[in-house]
Amino acid sequence: MSNRVKLISLAVVCLLAVAGSVSYLLNSRSNQQRAAQAAAPVAQIGLSTVLAEPRIIFRSTAPSDHYGSVAAVALSDPAGPRAFIDTQCDRVYAANQRLLCLSSDRGLVTTYAAKVLAVNGLGSLLNVALAGVPSRARLSRDGQLAATTSFTQGDSYAATSFSTRTVIDRVGGPSLGSLEDFKLIHQGKSIKPVDRNYWGVTFAADDNTFYATVEWANHTWLVRGDLATRTVVTLHEDAECPSLSPDGSQVVYKQRGTLPKGSWRLVSYDLATGTVTPLAETHSLDDQVEWLDNQHVIYGLPRSGNAAAISDVWSVPVDGTGAPTLLIPQAWSPAVVH
Repeated sequence: MSNRVKLISLAVVCLLAVAGSVSYLLNSRSNQQRAAQAAAPVAQIGLSTVLAEPRIIFRSTAPSDHYGSVAAVALSDPAGPRAFIDTQCDRVYAANQRLLCLSSDRGLVTTYAAKVLAVNGLGSLLNVALAGVPSRARLSRDGQLAATTSFTQGDSYAATSFSTRTVIDRVGGPSLGSLEDFKLIHQGKSIKPVDRNYWGVTFAADDNTFYATVEWANHTWLVRGDLATRTVVTLHEDAECPSLSPDGSQVVYKQRGTLPKGSWRLVSYDLATGTVTPLAETHSLDDQVEWLDNQHVIYGLPRSGNAAAISDVWSVPVDGTGAPTLLIPQAWSPAVVH
């Protein structure tokens, strides 16, 4: 085969691939539009009304024109009418009067970004590129610090091999950089494993202390970090995606234990005593929970089968008692703002 014929063949293959991609996107969009048209209307309320009181911010997964948009409900009526913010996010978090939005721009070349906005979705305060697929997002309580985790290889924590990049930025100030550049202290010694990965930051109230997950050699650890000294210290093994309680006394994280790869169980960990308590939620959960109050956490669970694109936010006590209860239907990535 001549070089000219090879080039023509290659061009045809490329054109077919592009045509296939365009066809897939058009069909996917058409399916979403049909689902939105067939769905019951979403009850709505004015944004200013919701923002005037304690609230829960989340990503709406209701089949409608607002699918993927940031939404808000009153903390006193979480299953009630929702207000929509004109911002589309893959992952969202909120604190004080700010939103942290992780998003994907799916063109011929997909790009990823993180931005911090005012609570109404206006006025960009921080805009940075992400290294890969958005995964975890957290703001400090006062909204001054933003932590983002993205996948730079693979697309989930269940993958056989994956790599993450976790960065902490000071909103309106210099970036504090990747956690991979922090000093890692394990059992009293400074170590630097080449395969280390960090994810799932959660901030303490002092804007200096944080907790996160580090993994190396196929083992995960809960770490406590110090921004001033740029160090992280391992505390407890088998811990992923921690979330610190409002009073700073415990974290809830997902634990693998004896479960197969890609499955986890929620547990609480008392920072003072080291006591680990399994929560009543028995579904495998790949999420970083949010605290509703000092006694309950909330989290997103996707539905099954053809409804997998829809998720719901559930609540469960952290002391291991009770049972999960549905808090916000058709929602994902919740953040409680008092």
